[in-house]
Amino acid sequence: MARLGRWFAPGIPQHIIQRGNNRQPVFFSLEDRRAFRDWLGEIATDHGLAIHAYVLMTNHVHILATPARADSIGRTMQQLGRLYVRGINRAHGRTGTLWEGRYRSTVVEAESYLLAVMRYIELNPVRANMVDHPRDHKWSSYACNALGQSDALVTPHDVYLALGRTTEARLAAYRDLFRARLGDETLANIRSATHAGWALGGERFVRRIGAKAERRGAPLPRGGDHRKPMGSE
Repeated sequence: MARLGRWFAPGIPQHIIQRGNNRQPVFFSLEDRRAFRDWLGEIATDHGLAIHAYVLMTNHVHILATPARADSIGRTMQQLGRLYVRGINRAHGRTGTLWEGRYRSTVVEAESYLLAVMRYIELNPVRANMVDHPRDHKWSSYACNALGQSDALVTPHDVYLALGRTTEARLAAYRDLFRARLGDETLANIRSATHAGWALGGERFVRRIGAKAERRGAPLPRGGDHRKPMGSE
């Protein structure tokens, strides 16, 4: 099946994932991770992309960000990808491609899924058995969103800011979210939406964003299956 078209939805958060080619590593040293994070911050700022959460794994990256313009994500990922590959090839004496291909992404209904996607991203190293707690993985936004450590890459979303009236209240409320595991249905919805490019949210959001983009926001029901689409209210 042909891949669905991109979402061009300024002001709507998107969950973005970029994998290494054949799931091979894309980071080979601490310097690589620092360079990627620094370049991501600079390029995202240039193209009006506000990043709310991220994690750098060994062979892929996750980003939750809101584009200011229709081309904010595309331009950011294209420029970042080219710059990073050139830097990696030069630093490590390698040639050829590094990334799997084009990035995958899904639009996210902030009110119902933004905090869940933030947790999904920052818990990735725990699910991969790299660390026991997200605070132990240096290369993510958890230290900023949960512990208050400065991170120039992160711009808080309004939904996150609404967790508390003060910084300490927000940090405590955000940490409390991690006391409970993400439900299996939530995990499945996030994974399938991001992999396939469907909208992630309630039924009305999926219909509205699909109509605006002039494409389907969710898969058609299978024959004889009249359940509501994924993420329906």
